[in-house]
Amino acid sequence: MSKKIKAIVVVGGTGGHVFPGLNLAKHLLEENYDIDLITDKRGLKFIQNFENLNIFVLPSSPLVSKNIFSLIFSSILIIYSVLVSFFFLLFKRPKIIFGMGGYASFPTCVAASILKIKFIIYENNLIIGKANKLLLPYAKKIFVSYKELNGISNKYKEKILEIGNIIKKEIINFKALNSANFQRSKINLLVLGGSQAAKIFAEVLPNIFKECSNQNINLKIYQHCLPSQNEKLKLFYEQNNIEFEIFNFSNKLEEYFSKVELAITRSGSSILAELTNAKIPFISVPLPSSADNHQLINATFYQKKNYALLVEEKDLKNKLLPIIQEIYSDKSFLDRILYNQRQYSDKNVYNNINNFLKKIINEKN
Repeated sequence: MSKKIKAIVVVGGTGGHVFPGLNLAKHLLEENYDIDLITDKRGLKFIQNFENLNIFVLPSSPLVSKNIFSLIFSSILIIYSVLVSFFFLLFKRPKIIFGMGGYASFPTCVAASILKIKFIIYENNLIIGKANKLLLPYAKKIFVSYKELNGISNKYKEKILEIGNIIKKEIINFKALNSANFQRSKINLLVLGGSQAAKIFAEVLPNIFKECSNQNINLKIYQHCLPSQNEKLKLFYEQNNIEFEIFNFSNKLEEYFSKVELAITRSGSSILAELTNAKIPFISVPLPSSADNHQLINATFYQKKNYALLVEEKDLKNKLLPIIQEIYSDKSFLDRILYNQRQYSDKNVYNNINNFLKKIINEKN
């Protein structure tokens, strides 16, 4: 591509929206696009050490209807964000815009629609999010991770393009250790709390791991937690003679993937895709308060594909220990999950993006 194409990627909110957007932005930079990234204050905390990327912070808000005052305030803020986006796009004149989901992408995509700028929305969950559902009638296309996506009416089916999960190329190319190389006398277990660090994991799981130790189930725990939980977890594991390593936010999870044979994780679409591509069997624990219960829908999909196990948060105390017992006693348990995971890969996602983008950008309308 000789002449750079101006593109804008809009991310915000949780890591589930930010990380696919960053992965896409990095890829487009490699393809010689001129990229700007728009985010909000929540999304900004995930963006670190990203070279050659202009970042613009936009105020954003969901439509809050708890009372008349919150409704008025949030409505005014959304309108203000649309106006700011409008003038930003007038100045930047992008050829294409990518809305990566969440309410932070809504104002920019609305402004793009007013200015007749093509925009694409991306949905990596198994049910379309509220913001994307509102934007769909005006979007040029919707990129989706899976054709099984729910919540889109038939009249918009022609806008759907299945591309796969926009995850890090390092994860797609990750070479997991052969399961035979692991010590079968020990389970190396990765605990991932998601972008909000799953506070409850640090409160509930250590006691379950203690019971495992009491039953002579040998574990080494690699646990992602909040910084405020570091000392309490460290003291607990030391007192109970459980091997452990604690870490806080990391954008290089593949370093931990190479050390483990099992994970316990929240059910955000990005982390489930990363673990499946990295061939790490996992137990998925959906966030009960996730919008439209999308994490449970994600986890159920992966369970039905036999890529993972599913335990709801309310059942952790009763169901997790028996699962770990079975994994420890049945040496082929994880191999059966691995066999199914090996049938899946997102290795074509970036080629799919390139091919679809070329057609969309060159279309006259």
